[in-house]
Amino acid sequence: MNEKEKNNRRYLLILQALLIGVIAFVFCYCDILYPLESLYRDKVYQQSRGVNQSIKIIAVDEKALNTYGPFGTWDRSVYADVLNALGDYPSVVGFDIHFSGQMSEEGDAILKEAAMERGNVVFASHIDFDTVAERDEDGKLVLNQLYVNAMELPFSQEDVAYGYVNVFADPDGAVRRAMPTFTNTQTGETYTGFAYRVYQLYCEKKGIAPTAPKVDSTGSMWIYYAGKPFDYEAISLSDLLDGKIDPRVFTDCIVLVGAYANGLQDQFSVPNSGTEMFGVEINANILQAYTDGAFPVPADRVFISILTALIAFALFLLFSKMGLKWGTPLFVVLEVFYVFLGITLFTKADIILPGVYMLILIFLDYLFALILKYISESIQKRKIASAFRKYVAPQVVDGIMKSGRYKIALGGETRDIAVLFVDIRGFTPLSESLKPEQVVEILNEYLNLTTNSIFKNGGTLDKFIGDATMAVFNAPFDLDDYELRALRTAKDIVAGAKALEKSCMDRFGRKVTFGVGVNCGEAVVGNIGCDFRMDYTAIGDTVNTAARLESNAKPGQVLISETIYERVKDKGVKVEPIGEIPLKGKSKGVFVYQLTEIDGVKVGGEE
Repeated sequence: MNEKEKNNRRYLLILQALLIGVIAFVFCYCDILYPLESLYRDKVYQQSRGVNQSIKIIAVDEKALNTYGPFGTWDRSVYADVLNALGDYPSVVGFDIHFSGQMSEEGDAILKEAAMERGNVVFASHIDFDTVAERDEDGKLVLNQLYVNAMELPFSQEDVAYGYVNVFADPDGAVRRAMPTFTNTQTGETYTGFAYRVYQLYCEKKGIAPTAPKVDSTGSMWIYYAGKPFDYEAISLSDLLDGKIDPRVFTDCIVLVGAYANGLQDQFSVPNSGTEMFGVEINANILQAYTDGAFPVPADRVFISILTALIAFALFLLFSKMGLKWGTPLFVVLEVFYVFLGITLFTKADIILPGVYMLILIFLDYLFALILKYISESIQKRKIASAFRKYVAPQVVDGIMKSGRYKIALGGETRDIAVLFVDIRGFTPLSESLKPEQVVEILNEYLNLTTNSIFKNGGTLDKFIGDATMAVFNAPFDLDDYELRALRTAKDIVAGAKALEKSCMDRFGRKVTFGVGVNCGEAVVGNIGCDFRMDYTAIGDTVNTAARLESNAKPGQVLISETIYERVKDKGVKVEPIGEIPLKGKSKGVFVYQLTEIDGVKVGGEE
């Protein structure tokens, strides 16, 4: 591959990496996989860390309902009895019960008086929202889904503390966020959430400064659930009022009173459990987040999207340089590392790191890089195979393609090979006596004969040298019985020469004959040349000797060296000794044989 091709591949790789980076940014910034991302955060980040034993629940459970009757019929003096039973032991008591309307003037008054007397009671309120079309700052018509119609209060604001208990569920119904405060855009009035108001009153009683919760761009606090359904200690309201519970167990505790029975329509899906959680338990978890200072917030969307894109870009380039051997372990390490990084940032640094996007992108980087690498190698493999089909027998190339052993060492390597040379006897006077197109026609038929004979026996066509043909066996790939294959090729060429000789005589009145020389031994085989022009060939004394044998061969004669005869003499090869003859360029003569028979077939004769 030349420098231009390398640069083109490099630019294409960078372009592919940029495309993946852009896709990563768009997916992350637009939060396209929000449902999947939410599920990932639920399963990986929302791990129970243990509930605060100082937060206790007085449960309006089945036992209490059986004792006091249907929930909606209770006189509110019952809740005053709860306050009296608790006494002064709790730090704060929060009623997560929606008191709407008036049950009885006397009962309502008793509850209000008991709460005001203690000064540590928070009641639940409810914001009545509606969806209204409004115009924004730019004059565009938008839907305001949080338009405040009214604030439903249990008592007048001046008399008791209260906080809204509205549930802000995600589109899938799960409660993952809470709003510590909410501002009425019509009046500018700010309302406080129930759990936050309980926490503020708790800090006031303890004489400590409350910690302001961290919220996202919508003003929502992401709930870090400390426990699952039924993890918080829940005591039946009936048992408390029956005197079965020592009120001292509530000393310095935050006590929440709320629904704890299935038919009270106060259960919600939560991210850390497949079981629905009662609203009072959700408020207990929110309250513990305040007391623990656990306020995880999503990482900045723009920053994390850019970071994700850059990482996706870099990893694609990195994986593209690696194969399965190193790419797969790196992929596994990165996936595991990112999961643990997300958990650590969530639990230790209050940062919610997107999980699904990066994990999917790491996987896609890995997968696409391997696919593109495979495609690139396949294309290169086909190019090599296509090139070698011009030199190597097709069946050899097909076998190499299947096994994948197609890579050839750059430069040269020493291999033991068999070398065959063949050329036309008297080609120069023949070409002088015929028209150029007739010479070309004869030459093409001759080259077709020699090439087909070479390929038939699995040899490699090294080159054409004018009217001569050079072939090697056992290079560039290992070949069994390559010495015999070289001799069989010589036999086939001589046999085919008879038909070509007769054809030329009939058409042109000229006789065409061949001389063949075969030798074997070590030679340097490889790509020889420069970076912009090279040939795959063999060089060395073995090659030179084969060429000299061919030049000494008479028409229709196959001369072989003693070296190759010693290797094949027990394999059905018959020869006639010629004797030692001097060869040009060699200080010593070479003992030479004429091939007369192989595989039971006479060379130059009839079968």
